[in-house]
Amino acid sequence: MHYKIDDLVIRPIVEKDLPELWELIYNEKLPEWKKWDAPYFEHKHVPYDEFVNEKESYIEQENRWAIEVAGELIGTLGYYWEHRPSNWLEMGIVIYKPEFWSGGYGTQALRLLINHLFNTLPLVRVGYTTWSGNKRMIKVGEKLGMTLEARIRKVRYYNGTYYDSIRMGLLREEWEANKII
Repeated sequence: MHYKIDDLVIRPIVEKDLPELWELIYNEKLPEWKKWDAPYFEHKHVPYDEFVNEKESYIEQENRWAIEVAGELIGTLGYYWEHRPSNWLEMGIVIYKPEFWSGGYGTQALRLLINHLFNTLPLVRVGYTTWSGNKRMIKVGEKLGMTLEARIRKVRYYNGTYYDSIRMGLLREEWEANKII
């Protein structure tokens, strides 16, 4: 299953993606992308052989997707169940390559994922959590018609500063009234 907008594609992760994914995620000790993706959590290096040993958690998983632009792997996105019995699902995205930041790719990728989720699962809401230091991610939510549902003040400590935790969400009826195709 693949979804496409212009030259951006989201698709399941396949085995041939593993070497490049490892490079993007773990090759650098302090990658640039980690400064924006929950930098208050330690980025732990995983050796390549350990990463490959866990390949079943990546390859062809419904909840993990690759993001490609013009055939180039630039990031991943996916979701997890916050509380499966009540269909509470949270999404996440990382664009590893800085040259693809601020180009609308994250918005397009999440738009495709949101459409997929609402079209295939009995969800009432989709959402994600970020932090107030990641202004681009907050802007993505706004562009997708999401609502700021929660701001937990000063709970994310990074580089000597406290930041807020931000939760964004979109209800099915909001999506149906203004489908974000």
